[in-house]
Amino acid sequence: MLGPLYRLADVLRHWRRLRLWNPEQAAGRRGEDLAHRFLQDQGMVVVARNWRPRSGAGELDLVAWEGQTLVFVEVKTRASDEFGTPDRAIGPEKRTHLWRAAREYTRRAGVDWQRVRFDVVNVVLKEPPSVTLLRDVFPVRSEL
Repeated sequence: MLGPLYRLADVLRHWRRLRLWNPEQAAGRRGEDLAHRFLQDQGMVVVARNWRPRSGAGELDLVAWEGQTLVFVEVKTRASDEFGTPDRAIGPEKRTHLWRAAREYTRRAGVDWQRVRFDVVNVVLKEPPSVTLLRDVFPVRSEL
């Protein structure tokens, strides 16, 4: 029952952002909204959005719990998948920023690094939008 109301609220929020923000920012935030709802539907509990470490290096799009695992989720949004899936835009430098931000998050939250996983959500903003979850896409590095 609440699902359609949430989706309507997301659409209205997106229209407002389109008027106030540049189109790329609005599309990225819409992708995060869709990913957030998708992860909730998958049974994850989202505990943070757009979390930044004190150093300012990097950002964690979504942080969620799935059972006893803390999941750091990178959301990649594109208007189409004409040039491949959105996750292909994640390079080595981005991964390093994600690992460092995740390390700081786990230290501050008191979570053991062995209970961590990195996922990616691909969002393609066609009609209807396509949302795909890729689980455990980066190895958990211990040397950071």
